[in-house]
Amino acid sequence: MAAASSGPGRLPAEVTRFIGRAAELDALAGLLGRSRLVTVTGPGGVGKSRLALRAAARLAVGFPDGARLAELGPVRDPLLLGPAVLAALGQGDLGARPLADRRLLLVLDGCEHLVEACAALVDELLRTAPGLRVLATSRQSLRAAGEHLLPLAPLPVEPPPGRADSEAMLLFADRAAAVRPGFRLDLADRAEVALLCRRLDGLPLALELAAVRLRALSVEQLVARLDDRFRLLTGGGRTVPARHRTMRTAIGWSHELCTMQERLLWARLSVFAGGFDLDAAEYVCGGRGLELDDVLELLDALVDKSVLERLDGEPVRFRMLETLRDYGAHWLRAGDDHRRLLRRHRDWYLSVATWGEVEWFGPQQAETAERTRLAHPDLRAALEFSLAEPGEEQPALSLAGALWYFWLGTGRFGEGRHWLDRALARAPEPTDARAKALWVTGHLATLQGDPARARPALAECRRQALDTGDARALAHAVHRQGSAALIGDDPARAVELLGEALRHYTALGELDSHVLLAMVGLALAHLFLGDEPGGTAWAERVRDSCEQHGEQWAHGYGLYAMAWARRQSGEPRAARGFARESIRLTHPLRDPLGLVLAIDLLALLAAEDPAPDPYEARVLQGAAHRLWTSVGTPFFGSRTFRGPHLACARRARAALTEQQYEEAFRLGARLDLDAAVRRALGP
Repeated sequence: MAAASSGPGRLPAEVTRFIGRAAELDALAGLLGRSRLVTVTGPGGVGKSRLALRAAARLAVGFPDGARLAELGPVRDPLLLGPAVLAALGQGDLGARPLADRRLLLVLDGCEHLVEACAALVDELLRTAPGLRVLATSRQSLRAAGEHLLPLAPLPVEPPPGRADSEAMLLFADRAAAVRPGFRLDLADRAEVALLCRRLDGLPLALELAAVRLRALSVEQLVARLDDRFRLLTGGGRTVPARHRTMRTAIGWSHELCTMQERLLWARLSVFAGGFDLDAAEYVCGGRGLELDDVLELLDALVDKSVLERLDGEPVRFRMLETLRDYGAHWLRAGDDHRRLLRRHRDWYLSVATWGEVEWFGPQQAETAERTRLAHPDLRAALEFSLAEPGEEQPALSLAGALWYFWLGTGRFGEGRHWLDRALARAPEPTDARAKALWVTGHLATLQGDPARARPALAECRRQALDTGDARALAHAVHRQGSAALIGDDPARAVELLGEALRHYTALGELDSHVLLAMVGLALAHLFLGDEPGGTAWAERVRDSCEQHGEQWAHGYGLYAMAWARRQSGEPRAARGFARESIRLTHPLRDPLGLVLAIDLLALLAAEDPAPDPYEARVLQGAAHRLWTSVGTPFFGSRTFRGPHLACARRARAALTEQQYEEAFRLGARLDLDAAVRRALGP
């Protein structure tokens, strides 16, 4: 803390505004009410000292002898620790009462470099002075008897509900105004400040050092230069501790406290772009100087030293702040192990994608989707490495193609095409991986309403499959051509192609989500042709197979087809039930396409109901429109799929005033995915 105290051990006055941390202050007060030793832990620059001193100032009134501060950063010799703490306690004063008779709060600030000596001294002090409570700050726990920990996370970077600015943004704005008078968060800067705060992990020290740079740079320029954050984030005040004057020294202080093995693991873990579990860390980082059996203990040590954060869940995961990751990456690049680690990282995430593809058909689809979502940053990093590294083109195709279930099942059509198109451009030779990538990108393009890209990709896949004898690729190519015909308003051709695809799948002995979706396509094609019995029969086959195998994704689409069939046969109540059940099944997968289809159908049913609710129908249309824009062209650009929407809109317009018609649509368009689902499911 950059302020002079009024005497040894006195709490310094604050010279900058304290922002946020209300929940942490309350938690700290509660812990100190129950425990005589509380340690605030966290990485360098997270604000441990500020929090501890603010808490001590608030709580001092509860201690007859007040609160005292011992700043341990300057103390380098463990033998000088005791005298420094006693001086802060005023025990050097001739008139001071014995410590054993006093009731006070002692703040030990910056214990990490003397952690063993601090643990021994605190233990002795607490045994000697029953009225003493100790509040310590450290990048590493003391592991003293009776210690309670308060791990301090960075400031939130996302605004709370109903607020425009996060605590990280408010801190940056406050410090920015000190160097650039008149600075405030307005529409011009707010988005860039939010991005800056996310890139800097919400670390208070990083935000304060970035704010100093506004003397010469704009916020946009700051964000653009964050790839070299350690050169950028310098210039801390002359009165702050040396270890907090630049971001490099703040993180370097933690690095110095690590053993050589811990530093090596820190560097190797920097290849992870997001969270990771123990198995991933062992596979990627083990070997060449790090025994596999040692990785767990080293991970535990890095968590204890606030280099890693432990994330709750099953399995337990870990993550590293981007600033700490960048520091470790600097050391990794300085060695000769960088490429090997990146390749091992890619291989691990190729196995994650491949295993997810295998697991997708069955009752664990929601868990598979969530596991893949958690791995998403690292899957991107693995794809980027494979596309940039010579000789890795086929693994890039394999990885992008294996993730079809993620691109399709969670509505990431645009991103899937981005990776697939890049990989296809790098590897033109006719391999199995290329054939798979072609039908995946062709189908994604179809769903985005881009037939100009879909048709040639699927045609090439079919030609290659016939030339190479790849029966599986042929089945998929024909299947997706059938889907394209369905979306392209040619249901008769869709019946022909999807029937052919099912014959290919049967010859292969396949029954999976692809097969079931081909059946859904056949059901819809028959319904669009006016064949309600034929459409119902295919939809019922899908339902029976999905219930038998616990499949949710295709089941959701099958229920959508059942809703269509019931509407077509004049059973609106049953149709509404099937559409809502489709939404309930699809929502946990976060599949916006499945949800938007069912919500749009519910809108039509609300308008056609014997007791119609045109306002609610229009609200649901607004909600559906927002979801459509997240995945591509509304209704795939299809006249057939768009027809019911237009009919619903006509009914709503006829029943509502122009103001009500527009107001209802705007209301729906403001709903996010979860709110749209709640609205569609009703009370």
